[in-house]
Amino acid sequence: MQTLRAENLTRTYGEKTLFHDISFIVNEHDRIGVIGVNGSGKTNLLDVLAGVTAPEAGQLIMPKNYTIGYLKQKPELDENLTVIDAVLAGSQQVFRTIRHYEQTLAVYADHPEDPAAQKAYVAAEDQMNQEDAWTAESDVKTILTQLHITDLTKTIKQMSGGQQKRVGLAQVLIQSPDLLLLDEPTNHLDFDSIEWLESYLASYKGALIVVTHDRYFLDQVANQMFELSFGELHKYTGNYQDFVQAKAERVARDVLAEHKQQQLYKKELAWMRAGAPARSTKQQGRINRFNDLKDNLNTLQVDGDVDISLGQQRLGKKVIELKDASLQFDQQTILDHFSMLIQANDRIGITGINGAGKSSLLNVIAGRLPLDSGTVTIGETVKMAYYTQQTEPIPGDKRIINYLQDVGETVLNKQGEHVSVTELLEEFLFPRSMHGTLIRKLSGGEQRRLYLLKLLMQQPNVLLLDEPTNDLDIGTLTVLENYLDDFAGTVITVSHDRYFLDKVGTKLLIFDGQGHIERYAGRFSSYLKDQKAASADASKSHTKSSSAKSTSAADKEPSSAAAPKQKVKLTYAEQLEYDKIEEVIEELDSHKSEIEEAMAANASDYGKLADLQKELTKTEQTIDEKMERWDYLSQYAEA
Repeated sequence: MQTLRAENLTRTYGEKTLFHDISFIVNEHDRIGVIGVNGSGKTNLLDVLAGVTAPEAGQLIMPKNYTIGYLKQKPELDENLTVIDAVLAGSQQVFRTIRHYEQTLAVYADHPEDPAAQKAYVAAEDQMNQEDAWTAESDVKTILTQLHITDLTKTIKQMSGGQQKRVGLAQVLIQSPDLLLLDEPTNHLDFDSIEWLESYLASYKGALIVVTHDRYFLDQVANQMFELSFGELHKYTGNYQDFVQAKAERVARDVLAEHKQQQLYKKELAWMRAGAPARSTKQQGRINRFNDLKDNLNTLQVDGDVDISLGQQRLGKKVIELKDASLQFDQQTILDHFSMLIQANDRIGITGINGAGKSSLLNVIAGRLPLDSGTVTIGETVKMAYYTQQTEPIPGDKRIINYLQDVGETVLNKQGEHVSVTELLEEFLFPRSMHGTLIRKLSGGEQRRLYLLKLLMQQPNVLLLDEPTNDLDIGTLTVLENYLDDFAGTVITVSHDRYFLDKVGTKLLIFDGQGHIERYAGRFSSYLKDQKAASADASKSHTKSSSAKSTSAADKEPSSAAAPKQKVKLTYAEQLEYDKIEEVIEELDSHKSEIEEAMAANASDYGKLADLQKELTKTEQTIDEKMERWDYLSQYAEA
């Protein structure tokens, strides 16, 4: 079994200790979710495990042949490479073989009569066969297709940041390392891609450590949770839901132990004040224990809650109205004669495919992007705050407290009381010791939290939120969701986070591309269920229709009168596929039998049974596809 051991790791950032003397073991099939407040060192931990940075103390112990794949938040890709070349840029032998084959194929295609080109192509093809590299090449294209990357000749520099993130994800997945390190992998993924990724990771043979804010993703993927908090690593068994309960129990135990320590300290303090004699070894030992107790008193640190209790201005009935709005951007239709009335207290969630114009709609509402035609009317009482994907430029040499003082020295809370900037910062998990810190020393997530606080200090009554879950930690997101529950105004949010959409949105706009926008009244989980039900009904209807057409055609034309096939034999690649396909089907049948045996052995373990049923369904589907392919190929194999 391939394992990685981390022993006594310590990592600092400037004067801040991110984690101190932490140890853990990563076994072969572990699925570990790492969480913690922004700035707690999650990404730094991944950097240390990947060898990007070295710890100040401690060591990593692993076998010599142990491989690690690391997806950073911003993948480092050669911008001059094409998509396929970037994905195959790894150093593994199979990648070198595929690259060599693609190069010789290109030369052979240009010069098919050249004997040297023919010889090189045949040799490259033989090497592909020997290493079974055809499967790897097919997997690359499958993964890219599932991540909605279809143009494999496009260069990296021609792609958006979100597309580059998906290429980076494909690159690490195809490497199939012993340990996958994924930093916010669901950012920029559509819902079907996230669902596919969850399924892919469920059957992944190696280990996984993932940093993510996506709570539904953690529930589906993780079987362990690591929490970084005040330099310590706390380990929990189970997924995110299990973590929430287990952490509450741990904190309650720690608080109780701290209380007992305080009570003991008061008792010993009274004894000391009464004039503790030190004439015996026993009494001197008690004095020493008192001093130790005093030194360790009030050392318990617990993550606080972000308490957003700010006032806001009154909002009238008329908020925002779009009439016959049309917009095109980069030769793509964003809005096509779109009309909508947005009212006070509306909770609108906007989601859909990437690049369809969700952020553009927010920019239109915020007055940052003009319409091609139509109107946008903003109510007179509206005071808008726009939390954009990119934080506004903040001078790195500006101090935290000065950044907020630009808004005001104090603000009113919901009770009409004045709250100072210092108090607000503490409520937002910035202790007094940080108030004078230069902003450039903050982590990206801490800067985003500060940016959110500045917006809320302006006491808006309409909030535009563009992908707020991308950079905020789970603790901040939870309290933001609670704040929005009590927010007496209108919220319009763009998000791909299923959990956040479920908590915040009661009306949905789903962007399907080219100006087509679905409207749905209800929570996002209900929308997904309705979509799956509609898809299943459509599939049944299509099957019946196809069957009816086939029967009708058979009645009208006897099989002997069928038109002759234009294709008469297999291509070389198809012949290779046909030669192996029966062996593949046999292996799948054998795997199916193993799953069925495992289901019989785990009949009382409903969780395990559900996982096995998913695997069985997937295997049966693959067998059906391979049988259909075999049936097709066999028509020409004997020709």
